[in-house]
Amino acid sequence: IRDRYVIRLTNLGLQQRPDLTDAHTVHWHGFRNALPMFDGEPSSSIAVPMGRTFDYAYRPRDAGTYMYHCHFEDTEHVHMGMTGPVFVRPLQNGTSKTYAGRPYTKFAYNDGDGSTGYDREYVIFLSEVWNESHWDDAHIQLPDWTDYKADFFLMNGRVYPDTLLANGAVAGRSDLDTQPYSSLVRCNAGERVLLRFINLGFTKAAMTLSGTRLSVVGMDAVLLRGRTGADGSYSTNTIPIGPGESVDAIFQAPTYAPSASGYNTYPLYNRSMGGASNNGLGGLGGQLTEVRVFNGTQPAQDGPNDLL
Repeated sequence: IRDRYVIRLTNLGLQQRPDLTDAHTVHWHGFRNALPMFDGEPSSSIAVPMGRTFDYAYRPRDAGTYMYHCHFEDTEHVHMGMTGPVFVRPLQNGTSKTYAGRPYTKFAYNDGDGSTGYDREYVIFLSEVWNESHWDDAHIQLPDWTDYKADFFLMNGRVYPDTLLANGAVAGRSDLDTQPYSSLVRCNAGERVLLRFINLGFTKAAMTLSGTRLSVVGMDAVLLRGRTGADGSYSTNTIPIGPGESVDAIFQAPTYAPSASGYNTYPLYNRSMGGASNNGLGGLGGQLTEVRVFNGTQPAQDGPNDLL
């Protein structure tokens, strides 16, 4: 969080829809120190028209999990995928702190005592698709967003069972090339795993991890600790997450039990019934993935969601 970043937005327009002349912005959702000019909310900052470029400059101050999205006609543009996760690393990273008898060098926050230390991290980005709006856009119609009803509930751009597939290109599944991030959580027994939940859909989620407990350590990029240092973290197995909210939760992987598959499975899912199906059809779908606990066979993680 000591670094200054510049991100360049270029609005190329739409080749197949020359009738649309939408501007675009990048709004840094949750940033508490953004200058108005760089905030990305078009009524009080700069919107980028077609054929123009704008540089957003900012210096992050507070560690935690954030998100970005277009704020121009934002209901439609967020739904069309102009959004994504942002997380700010704490300055504490790289120093060794011992928590519960184990040393850590990676942390979710500048906690001072190592209590947000973790071995692995996974981003779980929640979003939605409303079929009718996509049909309307493809047929040059205007969706009536007051009729919004999500048909698909996504984790990192995929629905179950695709949430379990590997990162990147998957043989025979060229449709996943543009949604390359898996939601499968893999870890070794005893490791502490940080889950960065972000909800940029339009409905509330209730993310549940069956079989073990989650320790919620941060919400909306704020460490759950009072001004006196009182610990405000709490243990649960279900986390309610409203639209535009983020939650940082850590779980310790349970002891491994011998299994023919070589791992133990713990479901991670949205317990809202609508979020657990695909297009309202029978069977499992939607925002559902697995936590797989191995007996020490997983190599050290090089990046979030096992990205190199």
